Amino acid sequence: MNSEKNFSNENEAVLTAIHSLSHDGRGIATLGNKTTFINFALPAETIVCKITKKRKQYNEADALEILKSSSDRSIPPCHHFGVCGGCSLQHMNHQAQMALKQNTLLEQLKHFGKVTPEITLPPLHANTTGYRRKARLGVKYVTKKNKLLVGFREKSSRYLADLESCAVLHPAVGERFPELSQLIASLEIYQAIPQIEVAIGDHDVALVFRHLEAVSENDEKKLADFAMQHHFQIYLQANSPASIQKLWPKDENQRLSYSLPDHSLVFHFHPLDFTQINLEMNRLMVNQAIQLLDLNADDHVLDLFCGIGNFTLPIAKYAKQVTGIEGSEEMLTRARDNAVSNQITNTIFHAANLMEAPVNAEWMKCHYDKVLLDPPRLGAREILPFLSASGAKKIVYVSCNPATLARDAGELVHQHGYSLKYAGIMNMFPHTSHIEAMAVFEKPGRK
Repeated sequence: MNSEKNFSNENEAVLTAIHSLSHDGRGIATLGNKTTFINFALPAETIVCKITKKRKQYNEADALEILKSSSDRSIPPCHHFGVCGGCSLQHMNHQAQMALKQNTLLEQLKHFGKVTPEITLPPLHANTTGYRRKARLGVKYVTKKNKLLVGFREKSSRYLADLESCAVLHPAVGERFPELSQLIASLEIYQAIPQIEVAIGDHDVALVFRHLEAVSENDEKKLADFAMQHHFQIYLQANSPASIQKLWPKDENQRLSYSLPDHSLVFHFHPLDFTQINLEMNRLMVNQAIQLLDLNADDHVLDLFCGIGNFTLPIAKYAKQVTGIEGSEEMLTRARDNAVSNQITNTIFHAANLMEAPVNAEWMKCHYDKVLLDPPRLGAREILPFLSASGAKKIVYVSCNPATLARDAGELVHQHGYSLKYAGIMNMFPHTSHIEAMAVFEKPGRK
């Protein structure tokens, strides 16, 4: 075994010390005068590793043995850790994971946006296992193994991992991979089902089976029997989302539901709708947004990228009026229906492509006191000039990508006169390097 000082061959085991951590949670060492990113290694550890990829500017490696452990090291909750590519941080304890994400957020705000929040919000966090309520499971019959696999891809691979369970998926499905495998293997079209969409509400579990061949009556019966046994809803999807059909129960109701008890709200959604995957965290996130908006009965609030009304309806409970904007007409229909079912009458919804600078829309001609902004990973650069012109004195920005949040924060502060009052992470996806954050921007002098 070589040491880092005389490292020369990528096939050799190398003894090294980890001096820092990358934003995605890999240990960093210097081997052969080259920065090396090492999976499953933590700062202050002495390890044995093996190079897996050589690149021009850096190398990649896997930790083979931990000789001196970090105090942040934890026992992974899933016994498939290291094989499945779904979670990369299970070897870190929860506090260390949140510290990594919080530091990454603050560093990216400073690096990309040249901004620093006046106050760093404490990390929001909830359950670390069994939290995931939306997922896409791969399905594949592997001839060499004579086995049908259900689950997620292997780490750094296009192949499905051989999994028995998933610790982060809700146990209603995460602990039933073997049963799902046996079910699909028993079907006539077992080689023509590439994936299963999972959607779980407060009370119901829906499985949407994508199928590339027609489903026989015999296969439909097996699927329905499985649904009855496990109290699932089963849907069939032939090609596009428009083709989805409910197989069981035999009714016309294609909706699940989740609640926000603190605001006495219930939301109905289709299994293929976008909803937050972590229900407990979503409740905490909405509560924090409501608190930071500091709403009063005279506020006119704009909710951009409003979806099915996840923020719109709770905001409406405390404001005079809320205008929700969303690109998908289908989502807007859902939002309007949810407003009616919850007896919310002070909301208005409009369709608009917010990834382009909207012009001449009636809703753009209105004054707004406050804004809730929840864009996709690309951020909200195109809409930022309008936010400043709208008169909004406060913007609460919910982000799923700290890099684009940092970019937009820089523009709001340096070009549009806002200050970055608060920022902090929300640990929506424990054990992964994915970072969700919330930031608050205020316009000095506006009342």
